[in-house]
Amino acid sequence: MASKKTRNDGDDLRGASRLAVEATKSVTDLVEAMHHAIGGGPDILGRPLAVPVRLITAPVYGSIRAITKLVGVTLDVALEQLQPLLGERTPGPEREAVIAALNGVLGDYLAKTGNPLAIEMRLHHDGHPLTLDEESLREAFSSPVGRKLVVLVHGSSMNDLQWLRQGHDHGAALARDLGYTPVYLHYNSGLHISANGRSLADLLERAVSAWPAPVDELVLLGHSMGGLVSRSACYYGEAANHVWRSKLRKLVCLGSPHHGAPLERGGNWVDVLLGISRYSEALTRLGRIRSCGVTDLRFGNVLDEHWEGADRFAFGKDTRTPLPLPEGVACYAVAATTALDTAASKLPGDGLVPVDSALGRHVKPELTLAFPEAHRSIAYGTGHLDLLDRAEVYRTIASWLASDLST
Repeated sequence: MASKKTRNDGDDLRGASRLAVEATKSVTDLVEAMHHAIGGGPDILGRPLAVPVRLITAPVYGSIRAITKLVGVTLDVALEQLQPLLGERTPGPEREAVIAALNGVLGDYLAKTGNPLAIEMRLHHDGHPLTLDEESLREAFSSPVGRKLVVLVHGSSMNDLQWLRQGHDHGAALARDLGYTPVYLHYNSGLHISANGRSLADLLERAVSAWPAPVDELVLLGHSMGGLVSRSACYYGEAANHVWRSKLRKLVCLGSPHHGAPLERGGNWVDVLLGISRYSEALTRLGRIRSCGVTDLRFGNVLDEHWEGADRFAFGKDTRTPLPLPEGVACYAVAATTALDTAASKLPGDGLVPVDSALGRHVKPELTLAFPEAHRSIAYGTGHLDLLDRAEVYRTIASWLASDLST
């Protein structure tokens, strides 16, 4: 009888094959749409090149579709059409947003096939990857590094640069107000959350070991999927007896779907996130082709055993084994609701994540996460992405991190 791992590998390959067949035409369509968005010129000038670009590119994409009908084109060939568009002509932050969005939707496939568009997990500062040796870390920061680290972990289909929103960045503000040194995780959010959790645990071990100053305090701040990746890293770091795990003092989760997000079931999760930029908006047509990172958000899978041996596209029951909050760590949760006040009998979520899921509440007591009541907060009149820049959300985070661990 085949081993469990062999069966899982076979299922993954078959799933990747089905994904490739379904995605090929969609990728060709979206590449054309993105070409128009990028080549059409700036919005502020009325996109003066939009019509010429559309006329010039029409024969090119018509040929690609004709070839597809005649002999078939693999997803890899279609993706090759996308790579040139992500070069010098695309603005830096927009380019990174497109690549992050693509990884959110197809990141598992990109990694399996060795596609150069697959994101490699790195720690960043000021948008640049950090080399984890003492000398390089000293040179990467404009001021001496501190002994208090906050690692910011972004959400699904996003990247490290998107912590800056509406002129505010929680990491920069915590550096200014509380003396933390912020570093930002950049990762392929299309991979399984448990795979990213394990990789983050290993990366933090290397970072703490190479840090130029002794690390007295480590904080993880995760937005959305980032909170789940952080919880997973705590588990795998503790299992590996990592040093960084003993340095971890606090974990803050912003709008994290600890018990899943209903929107994942129809692929609408990525539709919402991909629509934030005109460059990545074309990717919404891939919403039904969901990476294993996205399908992990159905119930909030954070461990290998939460998804191993299961058909990730099947609508089954929540069969997760409980994973309590990490011991010896002060854990906090912020939920957002679009309701403006407490008058609603049942608070709606933030457009993606239900309030109960973000606060760790579950109908099964064994799955409920034991965030103390004083460590829970609800942001009213706030959407999922608004958690990144709302002043009241930052004040809550800062008050928690400024408080003594005994409170």
